[in-house]
Amino acid sequence: EVQLVESGGGSVQAGGSLRLSCVASGFSFDDNYALGWFRQAPGKEREGVSCISSTDGSTYYKDSVKGRFTVSSDNAKNTIYLQMNSLRPEDTAVYYCAVNKWVSGSGVAYIEGDDMEYWGKGIPVTVSS
Repeated sequence: EVQLVESGGGSVQAGGSLRLSCVASGFSFDDNYALGWFRQAPGKEREGVSCISSTDGSTYYKDSVKGRFTVSSDNAKNTIYLQMNSLRPEDTAVYYCAVNKWVSGSGVAYIEGDDMEYWGKGIPVTVSS
C-alpha cells in the first residue's frame, strides 16, 4: 500500500522559508516515479507546483515558483522535499505530496494535470504579509 505523509508546513512571514517533507512508503523510488508537489489555495483549484524524477533527478516547476522553490529527493529514505524560499502570500495553500509511475515524456505533464495516482492528506502553509 502506497502512503505519503507530509510534514514541515506552518506559518511564516513573507520572504521567509519552509521545507516540506514527504515520507513515502509502499514503493521504491528506484522504480521510476514522478514525485510531485501540488497545492490548493482557499476557493481555488488544486495546481501542480513541482515534480522530480525518482531515478534521474530531473526537476520541473510551475513558472511562478521557479527560482524560489527547489524539489529534491532522498531515495535511501524514500523522502521527497520541497524547499520554499522567498515565500509570498500567494503561496498560501494546502500542499500535497503526490506520486505517479513515470510513463513517458516530460515531467511538466505531471504538474499540468491533477491526476496523480497517490496523494498525501495535505499540509497547510500560510504566508503572511
